[in-house]
Amino acid sequence: MDKIWLKSYPPGVPHEIDAHALGSISDYVEAAVAKFPHRNAFASGATGVALTYRQIDTLSLQVAAYFQSVLRLPKGARVALMMPNLLQYPVCLFGLLRAGYVVVNVNPMYTPRELEHQLKDSGAEAMVVIEVFAHTLEKVIANTKVKHVLVTGLTDMLPWSKRVVGNFLIRHVKKAIPPYSLPDSVSLREALALGSQAVFHPVTFEADDLAFLQYTGGTTGVSKGAMLTHRNVLSNVEQGRVWFDPIIDKTESMIGIIAIPLYHIYALGTCLSGLNTGGTNVLVSDPRNIPAFVKVLSQYKFASLPGVNTLFIGLLNDPKFAKLDFSKLIFGVGGGAATQRAVAEQWQKVTSKPLLEGYGLTECSPSVSVNPFNVKEFRGGIGFPLPSTEVSIRNGDGVELPIGQRGELCVRGPQVMKGYWQRPNETAAVMTTDGFLRTGDIAVMEEDGYLKIVDRIKDMILVSGFNVYPNEVEEVVMMHPGVLEVAAVGRTSADTGEKIKLFVVKKSPALTKEMLITHCRENLTAYKVPREVEFLDELPKSPVGKILRRELRERDRV
Repeated sequence: MDKIWLKSYPPGVPHEIDAHALGSISDYVEAAVAKFPHRNAFASGATGVALTYRQIDTLSLQVAAYFQSVLRLPKGARVALMMPNLLQYPVCLFGLLRAGYVVVNVNPMYTPRELEHQLKDSGAEAMVVIEVFAHTLEKVIANTKVKHVLVTGLTDMLPWSKRVVGNFLIRHVKKAIPPYSLPDSVSLREALALGSQAVFHPVTFEADDLAFLQYTGGTTGVSKGAMLTHRNVLSNVEQGRVWFDPIIDKTESMIGIIAIPLYHIYALGTCLSGLNTGGTNVLVSDPRNIPAFVKVLSQYKFASLPGVNTLFIGLLNDPKFAKLDFSKLIFGVGGGAATQRAVAEQWQKVTSKPLLEGYGLTECSPSVSVNPFNVKEFRGGIGFPLPSTEVSIRNGDGVELPIGQRGELCVRGPQVMKGYWQRPNETAAVMTTDGFLRTGDIAVMEEDGYLKIVDRIKDMILVSGFNVYPNEVEEVVMMHPGVLEVAAVGRTSADTGEKIKLFVVKKSPALTKEMLITHCRENLTAYKVPREVEFLDELPKSPVGKILRRELRERDRV
């Protein structure tokens, strides 16, 4: 497909990046430390405690030395991290990458079954786990290759006095640590002390060395590890940097809010991006507690706030959010799921700054496209491909389609994964012969190269032979003032093959099924109008806030 989108790039954004000039993530972080040693690199939203770039460098070196010289793990060993957004996350992350290990990010809310699968599939030999979830590891560790365990407490990175008080409250007042037994485990603080006395031998990197086994959500079958290299991840960081560079004030230390879990590739890329300008990443461990989250936001003049649609809905529906200081805010960035027009327009009204929708997936490190920063109004799509990113809209036979026709979005670029870990058949199934990744998303490209995602192929609903895309139905339903959240799924129908059912969380208690159906009839073609409505207190979501239609479909079959 001709790169017609390049003509629509914002002023000052180059068409290409030099991916071959990029080194390792370790080199990238060390360069930031050398340039901004005394600036705060990460801050805890819950406690206000911060670590400077120099402190991150020192602590991560201790982690690297411990794993390398004390545990004697070889370069390339897989090491799992299982914790929420805490200061010790970047400390461990950068230390492990520095020593040449492959980081396996683990959702701390995993069940024993899910954890066992990921540890066995990755072949992880070591693990750092937050003590709150150490009991989960205890149940499965015997079935894995994990030989070394570091346990970290919620307060490990706090000053001594706060750590003592915090540990007492957590363990004895709140009793928040379930009992566990990991006899050979070592505390993170003990490992740091041993690492400070050990010798670290600098590692030689190749840009195509693996940095992460980043597991997919498993919504389409068994969870798979996307092999992301140092080049993949840094290419995506560089693509984002040159895209937003024209509007970034490099004389200031910008504050970015990281409310998305760091074990998710969306947050990983965002926090790395903040380092190249000496910015501060404020870590929020529980963004679902909206009042507490807003309180954290009130303490910072933040420049960026990446999130997902449901997170923005929660913030906008808290009256205190509108009273925050948005004077330094440059933009909000929506990803992980479609950003709805009503949400984007309300965001613009409240903050006076745009909510820029982007698009990505784990296999692309993660970003593929984003809306331009000079956008005048919400277009309801995912913007233009990032520099050095090629896209192709193809039919089921792999044939490229003309502009304006719907088909599967395929992507080629330096950020595209190396493949799925130890799954050559599944890798082959998603990679075309000419090197494009099949995303599984249905998209359309407009005349100027602007992209819109219509839906996931697996989520498409077939009503009387017509394709119905849940995003379109949900967009219309969200226009109703009585709706807080919605998800549309297909149900088997003897008359039409499938029919549309809505799962709705009310904003107004007065909202009824009849009101919603009437609203949809006024705004949708007849075959797109939902036949059923079920009201729920909340919708099932992934850790990053993406609504899980699969769970709603399964729930409906019970």
